[in-house]
Amino acid sequence: MQVNNQSSPNQHTIKEPVTLSGVGLHTGAHVKITIKPANAGFGYRFQRIDLPEQPIVKADADLVVDTSRGTTIEQNGARISTIEHLLAALVGCNIDNALIEINAVEVPILDGSSREFIEAINSVGIQEQDAKRIVYTLDSNIHFYDPVKNVDMLAIPSKHYQVTTMIDFNSPILGTQHATLKNLSEFNKEIGSCRTFCFLHEVEYLLENNLIKGGDLSNAIVVVDKPVSQEELNHLAKVFNKETIEVKQEGILNNLQMKFPNEPARHKLLDVIGDLALVGSCINAHIIASRPGHASNVEFAKKIKQYIKSNKHLAGVPVYDPTIPPVYDITQIEKFLPHKYPFLLVDKIIEMSDKHVTGIKNVTMNEQFFTGHFPGNPVMPGVLQIESMAQVGGILALNSYQDPENYDTYFLKIDKVKFKQKVIPGDTLVIHMELTSPVRRGIFEMKGMAYVGNKLVTEAELVAQLVRKEKK
Repeated sequence: MQVNNQSSPNQHTIKEPVTLSGVGLHTGAHVKITIKPANAGFGYRFQRIDLPEQPIVKADADLVVDTSRGTTIEQNGARISTIEHLLAALVGCNIDNALIEINAVEVPILDGSSREFIEAINSVGIQEQDAKRIVYTLDSNIHFYDPVKNVDMLAIPSKHYQVTTMIDFNSPILGTQHATLKNLSEFNKEIGSCRTFCFLHEVEYLLENNLIKGGDLSNAIVVVDKPVSQEELNHLAKVFNKETIEVKQEGILNNLQMKFPNEPARHKLLDVIGDLALVGSCINAHIIASRPGHASNVEFAKKIKQYIKSNKHLAGVPVYDPTIPPVYDITQIEKFLPHKYPFLLVDKIIEMSDKHVTGIKNVTMNEQFFTGHFPGNPVMPGVLQIESMAQVGGILALNSYQDPENYDTYFLKIDKVKFKQKVIPGDTLVIHMELTSPVRRGIFEMKGMAYVGNKLVTEAELVAQLVRKEKK
């Protein structure tokens, strides 16, 4: 299995085209799909190459036309159904942009999971693209509830994307099951191979109505939730071309071995990820879904999409959770920076990579400058906000050296400074600094953004240079 680079800030596509073939679960048609690379910003789109003019349909929640037996999208007369397992594989493989050519109406069911899609993608590899990935950070909960189906879905602000699902079918066989994916990097191993499931009475209904022409009992876990006669089992064996079919002690047909005790809940989690790909954007959120289904997933996706549309200004806003231990605390920061109280203006570093850093400055009434700077209406001086940004950026610069204690950081340039809102006592300044060009000769070019909550208060472009201290 290929390791996903979920920490990369850039978009990704598939390295080269890859083709899979299979049968549509409901149509029984033999289908061929080819997943192709796509430019940055393209997203996920399907192309019906079997239709005149080969129309393209975007994977979009607003284009969903049916959720009765999977998720179906349609645009300009072109329809594609059962798209959720493929979309989940693309998300799980860290693919942002792909064109999926398909020569029929339904994506092949394969083994009822995302496994074969994942294997196909990993067989050709993943290509990092130059464009940055836009990730939307929630500043409040998003809630959806369906009182008829008793479905409850919640998106909570989080530092990264994670999903928890709970299923409860009032079945003595399945009982109540939970599944959690804490990080998308675990998707391929923990979730991607989990297959769809259904109850025996659903299989009987679908067979009677000729609705699973492509079903062969190799792509679904069948739960037996009622007494079943040998005559019925013989009939199922004949329909699905099996020598014998029997019910295991745990109430599952002997067509498949369970991969996990909670495989049904894990598959529901897979469906949630696939359906929420229809939002069309990445989000930092913890999704908690109780008794989800395709219809509720799509309605929730629409709600998230509307939230993003109304709050696009929140894109890239760093999330500060004070309960999470910092990367560097004040004691460690003092070892990096030459500044000391009262001019040390960084309290924590909460996030760090080789290209960006996020730091915290707690603004309190005890700051010495408030004594003389508008004492009746205290405001943090703009120059000290810039100095705070410079110190956070200095830690990023110094962190790239093996002996940071032997270097000092000096300003070379400050440009495009904007003060958008007052910073006052009681505010927590969240400062995000990002390199804008490769480091050359110890010179660091950075863009800085400072936030209070989700509001941008200060921005600037800074250029600094690391200079080795002279020996005394």
